[in-house]
Amino acid sequence: MHFDFSALPAQTVYNVLTSTVTPRPIAWLTTISGKGVVNAAPFSFFNVMGHQPPTVAIGLMRHANGEFKDSGANIIENCEFVVNLVPESLVRQMNQTCADYPPEVDELAAAGLTARPAIHVRPPLIEGSPVSLECVSQATVVTGPRQIVVIGRVLGAHVDDAYVRDAARGHVDTPALGLIARMHGGGWYARSSDLFQLARPTAPV
Repeated sequence: MHFDFSALPAQTVYNVLTSTVTPRPIAWLTTISGKGVVNAAPFSFFNVMGHQPPTVAIGLMRHANGEFKDSGANIIENCEFVVNLVPESLVRQMNQTCADYPPEVDELAAAGLTARPAIHVRPPLIEGSPVSLECVSQATVVTGPRQIVVIGRVLGAHVDDAYVRDAARGHVDTPALGLIARMHGGGWYARSSDLFQLARPTAPV
């Protein structure tokens, strides 16, 4: 079946995309407002876009009234954010930060989470996240009346020592991280535990 997105309502387009483009990694963003209030929220329109320089992209939405949600407003205001990856052990706390808290509420505190200081940016790391990427916004691309894409430069990565196999070569025990990913519909997630490996083929000569 062909879906002509130009002829469909926004919710139908969203349903098709989020039901098929799966699994999606989750950027559990921490940002900080001009008043010093920490915001935390998960986003699955996210991925790594390259490594020279290290770059991430995150899709952010506006509220129906046109205002940015806290994460977007904070990134536009001060250009700094941290991408915390989500282990299964913190899935309930992550889900709690999905709630639509007022801007003056610290979502980390509301979800019973502990903040750790970052090195390069003001927003904190989330204690218990096995990987945190400190980022600064390089560009903001308006892709629609209610959505933007933030292009971020990754200044540094924090990886829990327990999962580092070879620091000099950047080798990490990926399966042991226990990361989750976003799936389809309301509240469906995937574990990163059912893996298989394929050798890369060579072209015939």
